[in-house]
Amino acid sequence: MDIYAPRRRALSADAHIGAWHAPDGWPLRRMDWPAQGAARGSLLFAGGRGDFIEKYAETLHDWHASGWNVASFDWRGQGQSRGDISGGNVERFEPWIDDLDALIADWRSATPGPHVVIAHSMGGHLLLRTLVDRRPDIDGAVLVAPMIMPNSAPIPPGIAPWVTGLMCRLGRTGIPVWKPRPGGVPVGSGRQRFLTASPERYADELWWWEQEPGFNLGAPSWGWMRAAYRSAAATFAPQKLARVMLPVLILAAEQDRLVNLAAIRRVAGQIPGATLELYPDAAHEILRDADPVRDRALARIDAFLSGLER
Repeated sequence: MDIYAPRRRALSADAHIGAWHAPDGWPLRRMDWPAQGAARGSLLFAGGRGDFIEKYAETLHDWHASGWNVASFDWRGQGQSRGDISGGNVERFEPWIDDLDALIADWRSATPGPHVVIAHSMGGHLLLRTLVDRRPDIDGAVLVAPMIMPNSAPIPPGIAPWVTGLMCRLGRTGIPVWKPRPGGVPVGSGRQRFLTASPERYADELWWWEQEPGFNLGAPSWGWMRAAYRSAAATFAPQKLARVMLPVLILAAEQDRLVNLAAIRRVAGQIPGATLELYPDAAHEILRDADPVRDRALARIDAFLSGLER
């Protein structure tokens, strides 16, 4: 019997789930889970494309158990913040930047420091853009397998933005980049191998999809891919990254099949306060990987958080 499944397939009864309204009125589902007793500080977690609060329930439990106020949310168009966005597909990332910047300001004003934001994959891209463009008043940031740029293989990364633009001009903006695999994405599939070496944690996501079918966004569209490349080109230039003047920890999987490792290395070298930790045996979802990888990553994050405590 998997004795840890309850922590992965349920949020705590002490965690408050409510609606937080973005500046334009869009309701985002938000979770706030105060620490028991005196908190070490306050931590906000942002998932990646297709993620939802519950997918990282286990890790949220871990951070809360270690003494942090923990908050998380569903991105606009995902989880239970979907609204009228189909498949999580957008043509520009700027509304997400507006959402995150405003949410950080509201969260920070209501919680004790130090304040740290941890973000995975697409969330890492959006957090880094927010750090560059908006400079939120936080004490540190952790980027986990950040999608600085998508992994375009076998298409060379220098050509990929042109290809996505061409596909959109051909009228495929809202069309998924790839078709779903016949028979779904079961445990043991290629999708699992790209994401995590843990069959149990991979199965958790499938279980949540059964409970909430709308959580499964499917593949990104060509329009989403074009937006990702445009966002990176507009923001992740060396002179802009040099403006990020706070401690940043970056965790990356050396064999990541979903995001571009070379882009992560480049960005890590251009942020003055960045530290890059590479995991040769990790899949993309480092915080949902098998225990040997996940435990090392959580310990490294905890050491980083300890350095931020006043």
